[in-house]
Amino acid sequence: RTLQLKQVTCLSLGSLNVNCLHVEMKRVPQEELIVPLGDDGGSEEGACSACCGVCLLILSCLLIVLMFPFSLFVCLKVVTEYERAVIFRLGRLKPGGPSGPGLFFIIPCMDTYNKVDLRTVVFNVPPQEVLTRDSVTVTVDAVVYFRVKNPTTAICKVANYNWSSRLLAQTTLRNVLGTKILSEVLSDREIISGQMQQILDHATDPWGIQVERVEVKDVRLPVQLQRAMAAEAEATREARAKVIAAEGEQNASRSLKEASDVMSETPTALQLRYLQTLNVISAEKNSTIVFPLPIDTIGGIFPGM
Repeated sequence: RTLQLKQVTCLSLGSLNVNCLHVEMKRVPQEELIVPLGDDGGSEEGACSACCGVCLLILSCLLIVLMFPFSLFVCLKVVTEYERAVIFRLGRLKPGGPSGPGLFFIIPCMDTYNKVDLRTVVFNVPPQEVLTRDSVTVTVDAVVYFRVKNPTTAICKVANYNWSSRLLAQTTLRNVLGTKILSEVLSDREIISGQMQQILDHATDPWGIQVERVEVKDVRLPVQLQRAMAAEAEATREARAKVIAAEGEQNASRSLKEASDVMSETPTALQLRYLQTLNVISAEKNSTIVFPLPIDTIGGIFPGM
């Protein structure tokens, strides 16, 4: 509550104007009672900073003029085609975006710059021991390809974008493989690589980084598990070989049965088969001659047999 004084006119019996004081009670909101103290301080600080910046700029320009042409060795910088320079003037980002490629100018004692390489960078993810969804421990390593698409963001938003991307790739590899079973890890490498690329690209986009490709390099199994899988594969192959051999014998027996039926219907077929066998034997071993005799003929010659 505040006291507010108002000057009013009171009429007396003698028709004389008399000035009286009228006291009125009025409620004032609390926000109106707060006096901003930071605006003046901030404006004064900004004015002081701007004044210091102008003074440093004038002194630097005078120094450059006095030391000309030797000052050009300090003021002129060059970046190559695949690099960009992010310039800071008195700690603030210089407007206009990164400089380069080619020649650019800096003011000593005021400007600092960081070079950023825009080429694709490749790094190996160290082997990670991962527990799969079916409780199998495997060791997996990968390769990540990435590049900087926004140099200003890569410098201002993250302290070390290269090291941060490496650590993020390691954790992403663990998280993705932890949701897969062993058979999927061994067979679906392309799908796992695509998932890792999407996750890494989405996570590093605020840093100005673009992940171009991720490849799962090698999957190492424990020695005992390798032996067990080898024994399982060997048993599977042996069972398949036995099945194939049994099917072959079954088909051969059917063919022999059909051939015997044909030969029993036509006696001359047996004679033709005999002549064909003699032709084959004579081609391989000329000294061997096989002459079959019917059992009935031998029984007639030797009655006691």
